[in-house]
Amino acid sequence: MRLGLALGYWGRGPDAGHVPLAVEAERLGYDSVWTAESWGSDAFTPLAWIAARTSTIRLGTGVAQMAARTPAATAMHALTLDHLSGGRMMLGLGLSGPQVVEGWYGRPFPASPLTATREYVDVVRQVLRREGPVAVDGRFHPLPYRGPDGTGLGRPLKSITHPLRSDLPVLLGAEGPRNVAQTIRIADGWLPLYWAPSRPEAYGEAVRKLPEGFMVAPLTQVRVCDDVAEGLLPVKAMLGFYIGGMGHAARNFHADLMARMGYEEQARRIQELFLAGRREEAVRAVPDAFADEISLVGPRERIAERLAAWRAGPVTDLLAVSPDPHTLRVLAELNS
Repeated sequence: MRLGLALGYWGRGPDAGHVPLAVEAERLGYDSVWTAESWGSDAFTPLAWIAARTSTIRLGTGVAQMAARTPAATAMHALTLDHLSGGRMMLGLGLSGPQVVEGWYGRPFPASPLTATREYVDVVRQVLRREGPVAVDGRFHPLPYRGPDGTGLGRPLKSITHPLRSDLPVLLGAEGPRNVAQTIRIADGWLPLYWAPSRPEAYGEAVRKLPEGFMVAPLTQVRVCDDVAEGLLPVKAMLGFYIGGMGHAARNFHADLMARMGYEEQARRIQELFLAGRREEAVRAVPDAFADEISLVGPRERIAERLAAWRAGPVTDLLAVSPDPHTLRVLAELNS
């Protein structure tokens, strides 16, 4: 099982510790470093900065939001960074949800998310293969554009720049069973948000039959500490925000996933508290058991024991969410 460092997205401003942390992860033998975006910092620019300061660690977006860019523009970002980094780029994509797509990007959330994702990946693949002009007779991402408000002058184009790798890895963030099943069919890897080694069934039967070389790379909060309950607090804070605030009360993919993992009553309670403005109560309502099973928290010996379950399943890459160099070093030693 390879290790990765997941840096996420910025808060109020850039984190001065991100680049040194990525450099340290490379020194420790970590295979990859990942950045993200929500509605603030973007995913690609920090990776370019990290690429300039490192030489071997692979670079991934975990995830870049599809609504933020057309698929052709996303492919341009990926092939450019792949060239500048000497072939280290991995493109992780996510659809996000209606609240962000419509509220931040000002675009309609697709009525058929699986079709929209499939078309998006198709365009990206065509750009990277560069076998001919890119053309998709799509519902959501048609190329050339043939809408009633267009000029009708568009024609299929082929990338001026020759991509460094036609097989640059494309991974998808997916939560629902149908979305996960499609991800396994059309992508090179999957970025689960809440992975619990004991509950693969929450993502559907397709997880049990993965293609050779398919990446399963969950983002996992890791913290070496003496007090497990205290160490779980950041995990619970993250869950409180995602379950309670990352989505509408009537449509929240994160809350739905928590429900499928056996915590439906608690998930709805977290939503209720968060949307009522009672955020601290929402965080406290996150069950310790749920936070614990999707993270690696506690003394070194406890993490070592629990790590065996992660290795025994389909996980190929554990992407550690940890701002602590000591934790990164311990995890590298335990995984060696």
